[in-house]
Formats: sequence, C-alpha cells, structure tokens
Amino acid sequence: MHSELEHLKQQQDALRSNQSNFFDKINNYLKGNSIQSKIRNIENNFDSKIANSLRRHTDLFIAKRRRLDYIDNNFEKAVQESTYTQLREIDRRKSIVDELTPSIYGAIGEQRVSKELELLPDDYILINDFSYTFNRPVYNKPENDYIKSVQIDHILIAPSGVFLIETKNWSEQSMNSLSLRSPVDQILRTNFVLYRMLNGKQINPLKSHHWGERKIPIKNLIVMINQKPREEFQHVKVLTLNEVRNYVEYFKPIFSIKETQQIANYLLRLVGSNSY
Repeated sequence: MHSELEHLKQQQDALRSNQSNFFDKINNYLKGNSIQSKIRNIENNFDSKIANSLRRHTDLFIAKRRRLDYIDNNFEKAVQESTYTQLREIDRRKSIVDELTPSIYGAIGEQRVSKELELLPDDYILINDFSYTFNRPVYNKPENDYIKSVQIDHILIAPSGVFLIETKNWSEQSMNSLSLRSPVDQILRTNFVLYRMLNGKQINPLKSHHWGERKIPIKNLIVMINQKPREEFQHVKVLTLNEVRNYVEYFKPIFSIKETQQIANYLLRLVGSNSY
C-alpha cells in the first residue's frame, strides 16, 4: 500500500514539472485530479485496510493455534484424519489397477498369440476376438446349459481343420488358483457351440461329398504365454506360445485353399448377420 501511494505521488510530481504548453497543462490537470483522487481514496481507507488485513491474519493465527492445540491433545486421531482422504484415494486407485490388470495381461497375451499365428503361411486364416450372441440360447444337454453367447480369442482356419484357441497370460499362482474358472471347461463349452455352427446339416459351408456331409474337425488349444501345467487334459491341448506354430503345422491338410476361405467367409458372414 505504501509503495502504491509513493508511486502515485511521483506521477503527480512529474505532471507538475511538465507544463510546456496550454494543452499539456489541461491534460496534466485532468490526470492530476485523477491521481489526487486515488491518493485521497488510499489515505481515507488506509486504517480500514490495515484493520482488515490484521483481522485476517489474526483469524488465521487463531485457527492454526486451535488446530495445533487439537493435534497436541489428540495426536493419533489427528494423524488418522489427515491421512484418511489420501488413503481412500490410494485405495481407490489400487482397486482400479487391480480390476484392470487381468484385462491388460489378457490383451497382451492375445496380441502375442495373434502375432505368432500371423507367421503361418498364407493358407492359414486367422480370426481374432470372435464374438457372437444367439437369437435363441443353444441348449447343451449333457451339461444342462443354455448358451446365450460365445466369445473366442482366436479361430484359426487351417488346411488341416479349425483350431479353437483360448489364450491365458497367467502366473503360476493364477494357474494353481481354485477360484479361477477352468479354461478347459471354458473351451469345451465353446467347442460345443462352434461345432454346431460349422457342422449343422443345413449350414455346413463346404460342398457335400458324394458319400455324404463332410465334417469340419475342430481342435481345442489353450495357449499359455509363459508356462503350462504338467498335466494333460481330455479333448484339449495345452501349449506354450513357443509351441503353438509347430503343433498347428504338424497335421496333414484335408482342405484346399478355397475351402479354408469358404469356412472363414462363412464365420465372418455369420457374425455380420448375427442370425444363427
């Protein structure tokens, strides 16, 4: 406030010394009146501004003094209160990370499998993230299960048949966890639906042989990114990422290039129409 007042007085003195002609005198006179008004306003309100400033500082001091007394008398409670909001935010962020982590690891695993399968020859056709919802649930009588939708990580249409592939980017701890759904049960459930989609009497995408309707074999693969269980499972082959290409290429071809394309086109049209 003092510096502002001093600055205005210096401006006033400068105007008084600059009186070169009549127009300057008139202009300086008007400016001088404005400056004088500002000076008078500052001087008249000086005490009240000082009082308001002191009151704010006094109120702040009293509040801090009370807070300090409270901390001295309730130290542990004060510490808990001061960290409660921060701890809640940390817990919230951790829960979000924990919730997203499986999806992130799963997406990374699927991407790695996709890149590996894309190294196969051109007569192998890969469909990633195959997802389908049925107009009417498909009844799996042996399991007494109504299947409303299906989601498959990868479908590989190969000269040797169709490979149904599920990817699991699991740690050893997850692999041994009893709380996680069995990927073997998952892929067998999906196989039931895919087999019906490909081998139904009226929807088989391949031309009939003169002996009868041709079968489209489906092989079930679970690809583990890092490690796999030592056990073997019925109707499902469990492989690591490094084993999958050699395994797929091991089987002898039963389809022509045209027929593999027909099967792939049928599946893609089916997803596009969603009318199964």
